[in-house]
Amino acid sequence: MAATKTSSRLGTYVRSSTAGEHFEAYIPSPLPPDPPLELGPRHQDLLERANRALGRLDGVATLLPETPIFLYAYVRKEAVLSSQIEGTQSTLSDLLLYESKEVPGVPLDDVEEVSTYVAAMNHGLRRMRGGFPLSLRLIREIHKILLSTGRGSHKAPGEFRTSQNWIGGTRPGNARYVPPPPDRVPACMGLLEKFLHDDPVKTPLLVKAALAHVQFETIHPFLDGNGRLGRLLITLLLCAEEALSQPMLYLSLYFKTHRERYYELLQGVRTHGDWEAWVEYFLEGVLETSEQATSAARRIMELFKADRTRIEALGRAAVSALRVHHLLCEKIIISIPRATRMLRVSKPTAAVAMRHLQALGIVRELTGRKRNKLYVYQHYLRILDEGTTPP
Repeated sequence: MAATKTSSRLGTYVRSSTAGEHFEAYIPSPLPPDPPLELGPRHQDLLERANRALGRLDGVATLLPETPIFLYAYVRKEAVLSSQIEGTQSTLSDLLLYESKEVPGVPLDDVEEVSTYVAAMNHGLRRMRGGFPLSLRLIREIHKILLSTGRGSHKAPGEFRTSQNWIGGTRPGNARYVPPPPDRVPACMGLLEKFLHDDPVKTPLLVKAALAHVQFETIHPFLDGNGRLGRLLITLLLCAEEALSQPMLYLSLYFKTHRERYYELLQGVRTHGDWEAWVEYFLEGVLETSEQATSAARRIMELFKADRTRIEALGRAAVSALRVHHLLCEKIIISIPRATRMLRVSKPTAAVAMRHLQALGIVRELTGRKRNKLYVYQHYLRILDEGTTPP
């Protein structure tokens, strides 16, 4: 391999070959960028506003009366969106049906891929809360779970790649972008790990998250799952540094909505060293997404409160109906047999409570069947579903 240096910001191009074909692979320079970022007044204003919005979002999380219930659904929404960017067609309803052991109307691989994202995310958060640092070891653990089943399960889960990959095109020679050769991946990832821990310099958290995301995607250290893990890395970093007490910020909806701009800016960093344009885009995404998540959390709290008030007006029937409503807040989609098992009530009690909720317009029956009916907390799902229509 022959290396050529084009710019300290652009990194190094390395002449490489595979299967007799020659191509140039890209090795990014270590973070932070050199020359340093030039963050002007607009960047500083965006950074301040994004930090404030993030703080408001975290504040809402502490006020939620049933934070685990909200997070159950919100984490799943992110899993759906992040997987959709990779081409799956699963919806939030599909995932909820799958988790309730019902048969979804999509290819099983799609919904399994989304489900493993939830498991991977929860593993990472649980490990960090137990005191384990955000590190290469943890990243590999998360990746192993992410690719534990489905389409990527044969692509070395939990291991950095030992073969060349590429983005776009049918082979490295005609690819849009070729990441570092496999023998350079451990060193590149080692430097990224140091940057995450403020070595060589301390970097403002949101700027650090912006830079780290690009660097991870540029290294592309795994054979599969890089996009999903790169997006998850943002949330893990914010939780690791306690900017968020709960995993409430996810940029997948923003990246999905502005997908072409996202890829254009990633490539702009690689071809022109334009980190400033990327940081501006990223901070705009944090600001917009934080405000959306705060609004959604408040609307859901208001919905729960209003519906409980309506149920309480039922009188004696309210006791059982409130219990079923609380279960729907957690599971969103449920059958009467499952409600019977989870609440340890009789089937007639659960059925009568569900009929009351249906009469109030709180739940809607999904199947149209006489048996094995499924009920959805329709207004709750509508709020969560915003932006999750498959592309």
